[in-house]
Amino acid sequence: MASPTPAAHHALSIDISDLQQKQSSEQEFHLKNQSSKWVLNSPDPPGFGQHMFDMIKKNVCPQRNNTCTPSSASLSPKKQPLSSHVISLLTFVFPILDWGRNYKASKFKNDLIAGLTLANGSVVPPLIYSVMGTSRELAIGPVAVVSLLISSMISKLVDPTVDPVSYRKLVFTTTFFAGCFQALFGLLRLGFLIDFLSHAAIVGFMAGAAIVIGLQQLKSLLGISHFTTKTDVVSVLEAVAKSLHTTWYPLNFVLGCSFLIFILITRFIGKRNKKLFWLPAISPVISVILSTLIVYLTRADEHGIKIIKHFKGGLNPSSVNQLEFNGVHLGETAKIGFICAIIALTEAVAVGRSFASINGYNLDGNREMLAMGCMNIAGSMTSCYVATGSFSRTAVNFSAGCQSTVSNIVMAITVFISLQLLTKLLYYTPLAILASIILSALPGLIDYNEAYHIWKVDKMDFLACAGAFFGVLFESVEIGLLVAVGVSFGRLILNSIRPGMEELGRLPGTDIFCDKAQYPGVLDVQGVFIIRLNSGSFCFANASPIKERITRLATKENEKEEGNKPTNGIILDMSSVMSIDSSGIIALEEIHKKLLLRNIHLAITNPRWKVIHKLKLAGFVDKVGTDCIFLTVNEAVDACLSSRSMDNCL
Repeated sequence: MASPTPAAHHALSIDISDLQQKQSSEQEFHLKNQSSKWVLNSPDPPGFGQHMFDMIKKNVCPQRNNTCTPSSASLSPKKQPLSSHVISLLTFVFPILDWGRNYKASKFKNDLIAGLTLANGSVVPPLIYSVMGTSRELAIGPVAVVSLLISSMISKLVDPTVDPVSYRKLVFTTTFFAGCFQALFGLLRLGFLIDFLSHAAIVGFMAGAAIVIGLQQLKSLLGISHFTTKTDVVSVLEAVAKSLHTTWYPLNFVLGCSFLIFILITRFIGKRNKKLFWLPAISPVISVILSTLIVYLTRADEHGIKIIKHFKGGLNPSSVNQLEFNGVHLGETAKIGFICAIIALTEAVAVGRSFASINGYNLDGNREMLAMGCMNIAGSMTSCYVATGSFSRTAVNFSAGCQSTVSNIVMAITVFISLQLLTKLLYYTPLAILASIILSALPGLIDYNEAYHIWKVDKMDFLACAGAFFGVLFESVEIGLLVAVGVSFGRLILNSIRPGMEELGRLPGTDIFCDKAQYPGVLDVQGVFIIRLNSGSFCFANASPIKERITRLATKENEKEEGNKPTNGIILDMSSVMSIDSSGIIALEEIHKKLLLRNIHLAITNPRWKVIHKLKLAGFVDKVGTDCIFLTVNEAVDACLSSRSMDNCL
């Protein structure tokens, strides 16, 4: 038998080498793709029914989230007694039952000083909040912005000078609706609704509201008898111009401006000298006392100074019988109540969280909403209008050294005593002083620096800020809010329809893949095109644009590498995609078909739990093959390169 020739021997060795290389590549490919089993064999996520049940369970037993889980239930076979559940629920609704057990007398001194320093506002809402609220520093009472909202919007329904009784009924009904909405938000954990008013929108709204409030005070500051009920700047300035040609009293302006300057000076001194923090807090009270004495001693009311005159003192009477639920303005009052609820919660939660972070504890936004709602419902039945947490009063409360919500109790008791004993002394208080006190608070609502910062950081965000500002200033409060929310929603929709897509490259010397635009030094993987979807949802709103951009990028990349080795694989990184619907799945199927026509394989990396579950249910995984699903981009790249080397071996 003849032995093999050298040429045949060489050819045989090449075949054996190629076969070994092929087997090695196949083994490497399967080894690299082992992690895909973790993706494909993950358990099914909770269904819609289970998701709804879990959400309701968290709302019903918020203090037992850990014990309500099946795993913990199996560890504790004995169920907790009913009394412990009741105590847990009461502690959740009334936090004072929790922290009150550890309250020490040493803290009461600071709370007493803070409450006396802060003694202005209402009686019932602070008392309710003190037993239900979770913020230690938040000071409860009427605030300028909400007062403007109620005054401007209800005045369009009923003129308070013509029919004050109906006007008062609508105010109490609006307060009741506002409280109901706030409590409902807290019970259903709908705190995310507040986030629809972005920080930029609030900055613009506050600035516009401050100017409108200031213009409204010109009536009292100038002693004008007849004034417009409209709130836009054009109508107000027209009313002022007409009044100046008829009857107005300069003494009101002189008196009001004098005490306005006094209040601003005390505020400046308080900022310069921290030990005199109490001076700006009591300067309005000093202004009221001094101006009342001046008018009483000089009989200035007989010379054109407008005064408060008589008003009923004592504890607020019950207003339950004044709530109207069958009037012609029921729908409008509900709408106004909803707007006031959102604005009041936005300010209170933002202020509460700010001071909570300073003192190192967390604020439960949903419990705050429940507390705000209950206190406003109670307030609507005791002749109070919408109350919330004020930033300025809270700052004073914090500076005075408050330790708990007991400061709100002290404040409410002090106001109650004042209403019982001191109301008759306010007969000669000039209206111009009240206007000057309101005007002194307005500069703090206009944050020029923050508006400029928003402009530098994000022009689209500044558009929402400007929309809210000019909407409030030249039209109405509702229009300003509508413009701000509309711009914010428009931005969300635009980002959803036109999601970002990144082309990725390998960071030299690593297995990390980064955006080429952000990191220009990354390296391309020859023959493989990597795309990352920067969208939380792959749905009907953006499925078509995503499909078109991927196929266009693939075609462009193929043409660019036509002289070299063409693209034979596209990797789609879906690590940012949290959800997908039927439109998104259909778009993926069409992408897969179009790429196959160009001999390009599609690989998907790191699909999230719900995404891979829906892809399996829709049969998409079976169509593309289980070997095309990967946990990481690096594994998908290695698999594509191994697959190409196998094709070359064949």
